[in-house]
Amino acid sequence: AEDGIRDRDVTVQTCALPISKLRRTHYIGTVGDILGWDEQVNLPPDSGDQRAAQHSVMAELHHAAVTDPAIGALLTTLEAGTLGADERTVVKEARRDYDRATRLPADFVKEKAEHGSRSYHAWADARAKDDFPAFAPFLEKHLVLAKREAAYLGHGATPYDYYIDQFDPGMTAERITALFSELKTGLVPLVRRIAASPVKARRDLLKGCPVAAQEVFLKEVTAKLGFDYRRGRIDVAVHPFCSGTGSDTRMTTRYDPDDPLKALLGAIHETGHGLYEQGLPREHAGTALAQNAGMGVHESQSRLWENQVGRGRPFWKFFEPRFRELFPTAMAKVSSEELYLAINAVRPTLIRVDADEVTYNLHIILRFELEQRLFRGDLAVAGLPAAWRESSRELLGLEPRNDKEGVLQDVHWSGGAFGYFPSYCLGNMLASQLWYHALGLLPGLEDDFARGDFARLLGWLRTEVHARGRRLGLLELTRAVTGEELTPKYLLRYLSERYAGLYGVA
Repeated sequence: AEDGIRDRDVTVQTCALPISKLRRTHYIGTVGDILGWDEQVNLPPDSGDQRAAQHSVMAELHHAAVTDPAIGALLTTLEAGTLGADERTVVKEARRDYDRATRLPADFVKEKAEHGSRSYHAWADARAKDDFPAFAPFLEKHLVLAKREAAYLGHGATPYDYYIDQFDPGMTAERITALFSELKTGLVPLVRRIAASPVKARRDLLKGCPVAAQEVFLKEVTAKLGFDYRRGRIDVAVHPFCSGTGSDTRMTTRYDPDDPLKALLGAIHETGHGLYEQGLPREHAGTALAQNAGMGVHESQSRLWENQVGRGRPFWKFFEPRFRELFPTAMAKVSSEELYLAINAVRPTLIRVDADEVTYNLHIILRFELEQRLFRGDLAVAGLPAAWRESSRELLGLEPRNDKEGVLQDVHWSGGAFGYFPSYCLGNMLASQLWYHALGLLPGLEDDFARGDFARLLGWLRTEVHARGRRLGLLELTRAVTGEELTPKYLLRYLSERYAGLYGVA
């Protein structure tokens, strides 16, 4: 109810905590989410100026609601009193959000929102035309705005750490560098062994798969995994994403008639995000008890479903007959082993979202290292395309032929989402750590998948991850669920176990 939160171990009345005010800010924010979703899915191409103005107005309204002095006063009163564990979580996170918002001037918030909308359209146009110089001024302004924001929040000397913390509280560039270094040490030799293997997967086997049939299969699969289409939907966008809340979850994918696995695995990935949002306790909407624990945890959910589950033999034992039924011509001369090898193809690619899961993390390391250089100031925006090409040659052994398949390929920088990319790799680490822990606790789990039953895994994730809300951050949640610190060793173990045998390089 609007007048309070009541759960098994929490009772917080609005006479003490401004729950209704927190919820009001939450719902205003969801309106902005829908505008953003519509912008990438339905907005007419020449309507960007009005949408930018709409974003600006909504950001202004949201900022005014978040910075309501009554929230600050009530939080101060609560902080001086005695609180239960969940009450402390609500107050602590509300204070974090409130302080951040009140230190940002309203005109700055408005300017940033409007620039983000204009920048997205500039990026989309520049990407289509392979014209990085046209986008460069927008990215330069994003960097200026990012450093201003960090300074407002007292992080003028460490702006990049400020942004990392926004996505994964408690993480720093130094800590991520250590994790990535250990991962890279184990990963690069595996990639080289697979590249030298005589076993070669073919992703070009599945040509001529009608988009209409792909849509049918994709929706059947995602519903079977547990996505609730009465509280969500899936559409098409230039760059796949998932947005919204558990009450209204919007996913997108993109289709290629000659590569049905692209849309399918992308949709399973977004379904992992959607399942997390739908698993957050809606009765606590607007508070930290119903908010995700950060993007690293969010990515662990999407990557676990996409990779450990969606690329596994048990999953395809169940779904392959239906796949053959929907694509009889494309599958006529493709054996089950050829299909499985195609699903788990390891082949360096220039495009991150199309990357196999063995080399995917190298794409993240590339972006992380370039972002650090941008924020340190030893790389100018104008030099970014050349730096990207150099890093791509070094890490992937490939050089982009143009900026569309290089520096312009990702949507993130168009919105000023710096510090986001590391979350993908951190999520891969946590996904593998959760996976092995779940296998130990849930005997016969993969036998469930072979029968088309994913309920036990989803139920375990609901309890161990989703229901916790924002009570624990990435590092604390990892310790609480698995009993260990976050480590890349399980990701390296998983990749070796699945791919070394498949490619005969054990």
